[in-house]
Amino acid sequence: MHSFHYCDGRLFCEDVDVTVAAERFGTPLYLYSASTILDHYQRLDDALSSLDHSICYAVKANTNRAILRLLRDAGAGFDIVSGGELFRVINAGADPAKCTFAGVGKSHQEIEYALEQGVYSFNIESEAELDYINEIASAKNQRAPIALRVNPDVEAQTHQYISTGKSENKFGIALEWAAKVYERASKMPAISIRGVQMHIGSQITEAAPFVAAIEKIAPLVSELKIKYAIEFFSIGGGLGIAYESSIASGSGDWWTSQRSHPLTIQQYVDAILPPLTRLGLRILLEPGRLLVGNAGILLTRVRYIKETAQKKFVIIDAGMNDLIRPALYGSYHEIVPVEKITEPSPQSSPSGRGGREAAGEGKTNKIDVVGPVCESGDFFAQDREMPELRAGDLLAVMSAGAYGFVMASNYNSRPLPAEALVRGDKVALIRKRQTLAELTRDEVDASF
Repeated sequence: MHSFHYCDGRLFCEDVDVTVAAERFGTPLYLYSASTILDHYQRLDDALSSLDHSICYAVKANTNRAILRLLRDAGAGFDIVSGGELFRVINAGADPAKCTFAGVGKSHQEIEYALEQGVYSFNIESEAELDYINEIASAKNQRAPIALRVNPDVEAQTHQYISTGKSENKFGIALEWAAKVYERASKMPAISIRGVQMHIGSQITEAAPFVAAIEKIAPLVSELKIKYAIEFFSIGGGLGIAYESSIASGSGDWWTSQRSHPLTIQQYVDAILPPLTRLGLRILLEPGRLLVGNAGILLTRVRYIKETAQKKFVIIDAGMNDLIRPALYGSYHEIVPVEKITEPSPQSSPSGRGGREAAGEGKTNKIDVVGPVCESGDFFAQDREMPELRAGDLLAVMSAGAYGFVMASNYNSRPLPAEALVRGDKVALIRKRQTLAELTRDEVDASF
């Protein structure tokens, strides 16, 4: 569920009319709901209450400091994949001792930094990395806490680019090799075995892949608990969210009335609880998209309407540089008018366009929603049935809170968008819009 809803035909985020935010901060604008993020965190935390557990937010999903601070205050730990993410977590006032450090290509500088800051665990992705961390920790007269990322070879039933638990993926150590690698690690002077980790993918909407992966790795976890007194088993993240029917999914009634919908937090926990309870270990989870995905939207204005013999294009001021998921993955994002559009009526609109102040079903057109970037792949929707739109209309691209701004770029020398956070009836800027001058700020003239 989330806190985006229509009131008198206008889209609100919590108690803030999103039109007000757009007028105040401009567009494109990422707008996030604090109450939604905290609600998702609390629902997961409550559902896991019978387990000794820790929720480590996957920073990669949304790195804004204001959001990291929200989750820090809620009690979250953090799953990081770079030295930059560790820096952000520390900059947000969080404890590095509550961070797990993942990623297949950790650099010497990143490993040293993480050792100096005292991260809770390094998630080891290969034997080469294990040797490297042992060498660096030895040189610093430290012991590096580690967990092997074990690859269970499970089909996550998600997009191939975000499936990470199959044998052909670059991630982790094969389950059948893991025991021997742990034995090697136990003999290394600068290594301290702390746990086991897995992560099979992202945007997974069924319980079966999670359960299958846990049950495959559970015997190894039990063995390691006896041999090395490990502290934790991290099952990663990956629970998906609603992208289609995103606006409707904000209501609890939608979840109870729909025959088919993404896995709920409670359904997920009910499925994984039995095999995890039997292990008798602290369980770590690493959700990212689950906490922030439905908590954010991208606000954008229509610039032009263009019709050709084959297509009708709605050209907006946001581009693939602002939100690349549709272009990169072919991902679906629901797009809704910020003001609901009703049937044309002389009484409601002298122009015959129809009222924008009241909710209702209006005429629809099949359109492509596209951005201004010089790529045919710069689209947000193709052949999408939407209400008739006109230049100046404000649109909300739903479910944009995860892997949105963090994947934005300056392609076509377009400045990065602004970000704002809503809490109750207040809205605050949490990232300034990049200026044209800032596009070249870090460039240096050649001195030869």
